[in-house]
Parts: sequence; structure tokens; C-alpha cells
Amino acid sequence: MTVRKNQATLTSEEKRALTNALLELKRTGVYDRYVAAHNNFLLSDSDFGDRVGHRSPSFLPWHRRFLLDFEAALQKVDPKVSLPYWGWTVDRTPASSLWAADFLGGTNRARDGQVLDGPFARAGGNWAITAGVDGRDFLRRTLGAGGAQLPTKAEVNAVLAMTVYDTAPWNSASDGFRNHLEGWRGANLHNRVHVWVGGHMASAASPNDPVFWMHHAFIDMLWAEWQRRNPKSGYQPAARTPNVVDLRDTMRPWNDVTPADMLDHRTFYAFDTETPGAKG
Repeated sequence: MTVRKNQATLTSEEKRALTNALLELKRTGVYDRYVAAHNNFLLSDSDFGDRVGHRSPSFLPWHRRFLLDFEAALQKVDPKVSLPYWGWTVDRTPASSLWAADFLGGTNRARDGQVLDGPFARAGGNWAITAGVDGRDFLRRTLGAGGAQLPTKAEVNAVLAMTVYDTAPWNSASDGFRNHLEGWRGANLHNRVHVWVGGHMASAASPNDPVFWMHHAFIDMLWAEWQRRNPKSGYQPAARTPNVVDLRDTMRPWNDVTPADMLDHRTFYAFDTETPGAKG
């Protein structure tokens, strides 16, 4: 079974294998199809209309399936590769190993955020941004700019302590675990990380930055931990509700996947630890 590891524990060989697989998906055009798909869904999801991938109860199962599909694409390139997670409650500064030149790179140019080192820097010629939000063709970040702070363990644990998955009106105004984790309420967990990374991660085309997958692997891990703590509090809404995906509705763009199909991650993969709130 696939095991998703903390990125901080990856060996040099594992980092190379992952970055090489990412670069190969980019070379073949597969990578940019995922960027475009995410961009389209985020821009079309609306608090007051149809919403599938964001601002809705299906945020978590939708991204679980999105990551599974992307991980399968990586494994077609290299069967040994899996998606690591970025535990940003611990690895929370631009000096973290995640941002080293032998992995994702982190040094950015102050005037425009251009990433200057690592395998995804423009200088390498292997990571042209084609599914972007403007005309610039290079990856951009602004790590921690403007005094932004990543969420803390205490903030994560407070959200994990919530016992209701989601509530009406089933959008960014909802109370409950899903919306506090997604980041429209309370401590602003998921959204705040996108903003802290900045650049492309702060846009609808956020998968342009490979850290997107590691961030969402950790969000997925937090959902799995919440499920473990709350076995009697399931996905909501269970019954048909306008504009949102209920438990057994099909989630676009798939024609055969429902939230119910995505509830147990153990069907697909394991994590190297099952206590993200406590250990980061």
C-alpha cells in the first residue's frame, strides 16, 4: 500500500525521485491539466450557486480524489513515488528543508516573487507556467511576506476538537469542522497556508506550485484524524441539498465518484503517523 510520509523525513533519493516525476509530468503536459482543472473549479465554485471543490462540504472528499488521481499519475512515471505531506505546524519557516535547493527551492526575488533556486526555478528551463493567472511564465512565491504566520498546533487541535462536520448554509459562512479547516471561518487554516506561501499558491492556479500537493496531503491527513476522533459524526449533508454535493451525489468532474467513496483513506493509502494535531 502507498504510504504518505512527512516531507521532512524524505531521503535525498526520495526527493530526487519525486521531483523527477513532477518534472516528467510537466514535460508531457499532464501536470498542467491538473492545474487547469483546479483553476476552473475554484473560479466556478460559488457561495450562492453550484459548488463542488471549494466553499462546500465536498471540499475534503473532492481534494482527496484529486490528490489520488495526481498520485496515480506520478506513479505511472515512478511506481515508488508517493505524495508526501507538509506538516506546517512544525516546518513553519522559509528555512525549513522543504524550501532547500535540493527539493522545492525557496529563494525568491523580492520585486516579483520569482523562485530562483531548485528544480522548479525558471533558470532550469523545466517549469514554464502555462496555466497561469497572468502573462509571467515563472513560478512565484513570497514565503511569509508581510508578517504572515502559518497555523499553529493549538489552532489545529482546536479545529480537530469540533464534533460536527458541516452545517447549513453549506458554504463559506458555515460553522463546523470542514469550513474551519478550509479556512473561511475561525483560525483560517487551509486558506492561510496558501496566503503564507504566496505567489501562485495564493491564486486559483495554485497547483502550479508543487507545494500545493504537500499542503493538501496534510489537509487530507487532518481530515483523516478528525474522522478517527469522531467516528459517529459523518459527512453532511446526507440528503439532497441544492447546489452542494450530498453524501451519495456524484462529484464533478468524475462520473462515478461520491463523497461516500472517499470517506476511508485506508482503502487507498496510509500515513506514516496518525496524530497530526499533536505531532504536526
